[in-house]
Amino acid sequence: MCGRFAVTLPPDAMAQLFGAAPANDLAPAPNYNVCPTVQINACALGETGRQLRPMRWGFIPHWYKKPNDGPLLINARAETIAEKPAFRAAARERRCLIAMDGFYEWDRAGDEKLPWFIHRSDRAPLVVAGIWQDWSSREEGEGEDRMATCAIVTTEAKGQMARIHNRIPVFLSPDDWGLWLGEDGKGAARLMQPAEDDVYAMYRVGKEVNSNRASGPSLIEPL
Repeated sequence: MCGRFAVTLPPDAMAQLFGAAPANDLAPAPNYNVCPTVQINACALGETGRQLRPMRWGFIPHWYKKPNDGPLLINARAETIAEKPAFRAAARERRCLIAMDGFYEWDRAGDEKLPWFIHRSDRAPLVVAGIWQDWSSREEGEGEDRMATCAIVTTEAKGQMARIHNRIPVFLSPDDWGLWLGEDGKGAARLMQPAEDDVYAMYRVGKEVNSNRASGPSLIEPL
């Protein structure tokens, strides 16, 4: 599972990274404690090519009448994404790229949650696979609620990550971005594999990040 991450790349730099046209209302950076349901920036294909758009982290199926009508869907499992009614259309037609510095994961020592920070070994932005869709409450008039929503795609962990958690986000290299977005034809399913150990590094961080109200660069400092 990926339930919290950090991003320091400014929106204009993120748009440049992806070669995407930026929207006007992008989420600000830095944010060292990105939590579910907040606005994040994601790169998706639009009518004129790649676009960097703000999206709610928490995918809302089209049949939800309001955002909290069912479970909070922040992750989509690679093994079942093509079958789940909530995700299968987005997995075929609406895939996106989500950039971050790294994400947090926890293991346990007894009842205590101990956080780790996971990042690319080369310190480049970590780009993970996502899916998205526009959601509307479908209520007529001024009360209608509309938003773009997304989820991070995860797969079975192996190697060093498997020692602390059984899931890991799907990492995408720049050579894979076009295939995941659908620019380079079909075959995106083959990208949904766990990263090799040499691609990423991980270290302990302080327990302050256990609170979703914590903020600031000290959250990603090694212990």
